[in-house]
Amino acid sequence: MRHHIVHAGWLTAALAVLGGVFALYVHPDFLVTLVDQIWSCF
Repeated sequence: MRHHIVHAGWLTAALAVLGGVFALYVHPDFLVTLVDQIWSCF
């Protein structure tokens, strides 16, 4: 039973990451702003 819960947790985490990547591709201006902010630190 515990194996199924752990497997479901990893599956949920993977789907959340894929959803986040898809959201970034839908709004590329957000990604450009984020990269500009990170680049300004250097």
